[in-house]
Amino acid sequence: MATVAMTAANFKDIIDNNPIVIIDFWAEWCAPCRSFAPTFEAAAEKYPQIVFAKVNTEEERELAAGFNIRSIPTLMVFRDQIILYAEAGALPASAFDSLIEQVLALDMDKVREEIAAQG
Repeated sequence: MATVAMTAANFKDIIDNNPIVIIDFWAEWCAPCRSFAPTFEAAAEKYPQIVFAKVNTEEERELAAGFNIRSIPTLMVFRDQIILYAEAGALPASAFDSLIEQVLALDMDKVREEIAAQG
């Protein structure tokens, strides 16, 4: 599956209607963003059950600001509308694969229990 362009207009729909969404906040002028792009694209092909979305921070300033994106690339992982991961920096392919495998293996009932216990 190819990556999708995420915008303020389609953000809620993408998050609400897909069990796992991985977002890459990036910009055209960002060299680390450009070097990470092939890794992100390869993961999108390898894991077709996951939505891989890209947010161009130059075009979607409000969306980036809403998530307090201060440095790019920033990766954010949602599963069942819960943010599980949000870190700046490009990951090597092996680390990105490892992150994805961990997200797939999570017991979301336990995650929800932990969130409820904190609240």
